Amino acid sequence: MSPWIAPPAPTWVAELDRRAPISELSVDRHYGAARLLVTASGSPVGIVDVPLVEGRAAAADIRRAVDEQLGELPDPPPPPTSTDPITVVVATRGRPRSLERCVRAVLAGDHADVTVLVVDNDPADDRTAAAVRAIGDERVRYVREPRRGASVGRNRGLQESTTPVVAFTDDDTEPDRGWAARIAGAFAGAPDLVCVSGPVLAARLATAEELAADSALAWNKGFERRKFSLDDPPADSAIFPFSPGLFGIGANLAVRTAVARAVGGFDEALGPGSPTHGGEDCEFLVRLVLAGHVIGYEPSAWVWHHHRPGADALHAQLRGYAIGLGGFLTKVALDPRARAAAARRLPAALAQLRHISERESGAGAGMPTGTGRTRLRGLAAGPWAYLRGRRAARRAGGRVPPLVAPDGPPSQPLALTL
Repeated sequence: MSPWIAPPAPTWVAELDRRAPISELSVDRHYGAARLLVTASGSPVGIVDVPLVEGRAAAADIRRAVDEQLGELPDPPPPPTSTDPITVVVATRGRPRSLERCVRAVLAGDHADVTVLVVDNDPADDRTAAAVRAIGDERVRYVREPRRGASVGRNRGLQESTTPVVAFTDDDTEPDRGWAARIAGAFAGAPDLVCVSGPVLAARLATAEELAADSALAWNKGFERRKFSLDDPPADSAIFPFSPGLFGIGANLAVRTAVARAVGGFDEALGPGSPTHGGEDCEFLVRLVLAGHVIGYEPSAWVWHHHRPGADALHAQLRGYAIGLGGFLTKVALDPRARAAAARRLPAALAQLRHISERESGAGAGMPTGTGRTRLRGLAAGPWAYLRGRRAARRAGGRVPPLVAPDGPPSQPLALTL
C-alpha cells in the first residue's frame, strides 16, 4: 500500500462503491483533488486521494488510484444491522441551521425505530426550538436544558431516553444513512459491548483550515473493527487505558443506557460549555474501560463532520482541545489509583504528545501560527479549568463521577498495576 500523501487544497469529498462501475468525476474546476471514501457492500475499505485537473478525473485514473493506494485489500465483512430501537441525543446551543442539517440526516437513515432528542442547552433565543418545529417529524423531541455544557446536555439526554441504547452526535455532523442501524447492529451482535464508536470523516475540505484540521485532529480511527478492555490491552497503545482519542470521540458515540447511568454519565466539569472546553468524551470512555467494561469501534457506522472553515475558529478549537486534555490529565492525577497507573506510562505519554506535535506541524498551511505554543498553554491551563469546572458543576448539583469507582470489579486494582 502506498503512503498517504496530503492532497492539495481545495479537495472534493465523496463516496465510491468499489464494486460499482467507476465513472469520470467532474466537479467545480477550482477543486485540485478528490478524497473518496471507498466502500464495498456498505462497509468502508479505505480512503483514496485522486488528483483533479480542472475539476476532472478520468475513470481509469480513479481506478488506478484505488488499486495503488488500497492494493488487493479483501472486502470487509458486511456491516451489522438491527431494527432494535435507538435514541440519538444531539446537545446544541445557538446553531439552528447546523442542527437542522444533522437531524434531517439522522431521520433520512434506514433505521425505522429511531428517536432524536434535541437538547437545547441554556438557549439565548427560540431559534433551535423553531428549527425542530420546522423539521415537523414526530420522531424528534425538543428538550430545553437550563444549564450550559455538552456534558450537561448528554446527561439530560440519558435521563430522558427510554431505549436500551443511546447514541450521541454533534450538531455539526451528518450521520451516514446506515449509521443508526449499524450502531444498533453492533450492540445486538456483541452482548459484551457496552459502548461503540465509529469513524468521523470530513464532510468538506474546501479551505486550507479544513484540510489542516482533518490532518491534525485525526478523528478517523481507521476501518478495522476493534474491541478494547483491560483483559485484552491493545498492542498499539503504550499508554492504554489512558489513551486520548484511541477509542473514538463524542461526535460518534453510543452506549447502553443502563451502563452509562450506572457509571455516572458524563463529567460535567469537562467538555464544551465548561471551563475546560473538552475532554469529556475521552474521560467517559477511559472510565468505562477502568470499570471493567468492553468498548468497541465499528467502522461501518460513520458520520461526516463539518470542520471549522476559518483560522480563528480552528485556533479556538485546538486551544479548547488542549485545555480539555489538561483537564482530563488533572482528573487522572487527582485519583490515587489512576495516578499510580498513569505515572508508569509517563514516558510513553510524552512520546504521544511529541507525535501529536509532529502531526500538527505537518498539517499544512492552514494550521494557525503558534499552534505548539497554543497547545502548551492550553495544557497548562487545563488543571485550573478543571478545578473551576468541578466546583461549578457541584454547586449546580451536576455530575462529577470518580474516574475509578471505589466499588470497581475485583480485577480492576490488579489490572491497573500492570
